[in-house]
Amino acid sequence: MTVRQMEETLQQRGLLIGTCAAGETAAGAARNTELAWLTCDSRDVKPGTLFICKGAAFRADYLEEAARRGAVAYISERAYETAVPLTGLIVTDIRRAMGAASARFWSYQPGTPILTGITGTKGKTTTAWYLKAMLDAWEAMLSRPETGLISTVENYDGTSRQDAVMTTPEAPTLHEMIANARSAGVRYMTMEVSSQALKYKRVRELRFQVGIFLNISEDHISPKEHENFEDYFSAKLSMFRQTEVACVNLDCDHADRIRKAARKADRIVTFGKSKHADLRCSEIRVGSHAISFRVSCDRFSEVFTLGMRGSFNIENAMAAIAAAYVYGVPVACMKQALASTRVPGRMETFRSEDGKLCGIVDFAHNRLSFEKLFDAAFQEYASYRRILTVFGCPGGKALNRRQELGVIAGLFSDHVFLTMDDPGMERQEDIAAEVCSYVEMTGCACTCVPDRRDAVLQAVGLAARSRGKTLILLLGRGSEKYQQVGGRALESPLDSELMEEAIGQYDAGAREIAG
Repeated sequence: MTVRQMEETLQQRGLLIGTCAAGETAAGAARNTELAWLTCDSRDVKPGTLFICKGAAFRADYLEEAARRGAVAYISERAYETAVPLTGLIVTDIRRAMGAASARFWSYQPGTPILTGITGTKGKTTTAWYLKAMLDAWEAMLSRPETGLISTVENYDGTSRQDAVMTTPEAPTLHEMIANARSAGVRYMTMEVSSQALKYKRVRELRFQVGIFLNISEDHISPKEHENFEDYFSAKLSMFRQTEVACVNLDCDHADRIRKAARKADRIVTFGKSKHADLRCSEIRVGSHAISFRVSCDRFSEVFTLGMRGSFNIENAMAAIAAAYVYGVPVACMKQALASTRVPGRMETFRSEDGKLCGIVDFAHNRLSFEKLFDAAFQEYASYRRILTVFGCPGGKALNRRQELGVIAGLFSDHVFLTMDDPGMERQEDIAAEVCSYVEMTGCACTCVPDRRDAVLQAVGLAARSRGKTLILLLGRGSEKYQQVGGRALESPLDSELMEEAIGQYDAGAREIAG
């Protein structure tokens, strides 16, 4: 497509204010230039690129770099002068324009692949992995390609599998992955949809054949994210405006409001323990080695078993079953997926050889996930009488978590170790001191250990010296591989590696003493 065709697309959407270029002749020639690429990252520019100037932190230097790398035009809310003359498409709303331009450039076609969007405060990743596993089992049965995934942990678009950088990518990346999936013959794609993606219109051009709303509680409240809970909640609810079938959890807070907002979808399917739910959950059994529950609906009444620990995962499984129900996935495929699926960094368990210590690594990082995680710890690990918790809070965002997580961890732990978790531009010591004040308010002992490895080692060391069995919770990062520190992304060990290393050292010491 040409610059002129993109200009026409933006004009048709009512987004274009005007076009600027160096001279009439140059403008005419530039408008007929073929576009070879589209990006909002100046480092990703190649010859023939249409560059998008987005973000509050955007600098003219980025556009200059894009021009040097071969950009032929740009989209922006204001005109720029560059050393290498470029055609500028000036728009009213850069976020909306980015989505519209991405959809046009990659020829987005709703329903190819069939797209599921999952939003909520907790459980998006596990639900996405559960649903993908169900769809994969079905497609394998029919000798069709593996389905796609866009998640906090990993992205797969039929052509490549990569570690995720953010929960929901920017519009150009999203549309590129969807186009790749379509070209590869991928029939289904499951994606997490964050509140930021909805607020900043990254997914505005997409149509979800199924949209899942898991739950809601206060989170991501900060000057950089959502100004208050209403802003956060409203962003989540907006997904229903672009959803065909809404799957709604009747067991979550504010379920009535969520269900009312879901009327914007073409159809609503509900799930939960409520007798009024379309898919009803009952007969929950939480054993020492397995979790099972019955699901009843107009098509079946079957018992499902989870391969992952954490009774809170029943809610995630129900959401995946509801979406699979809409798609007509066979029950056998649903059962197979739930029994076998493990999600990296979610309820990963490590036990010492003598059974005295049990370490759990989980992504729990907000109030709702902390509450459910501790509920599961008391219910499913009752033989472990002491709980030691290791976690941190991020810098510059989700400021509400500091008090909420500090209080919850303090109430239910015997000792808390506060450590690093994406301090960003803040001093780690300042974040830890603030959280520590809330932990100590509950009467719980608290130790601040900046280095995450040292914090885990100290927690395991304390557990080793304690009488009886101890549960060590390492929370907040899951499978994340980088720490955001002072404007840089620093590679860091996985939490699972840290826990395995620490318990391994305990085992080695115990064997040496026994020998």
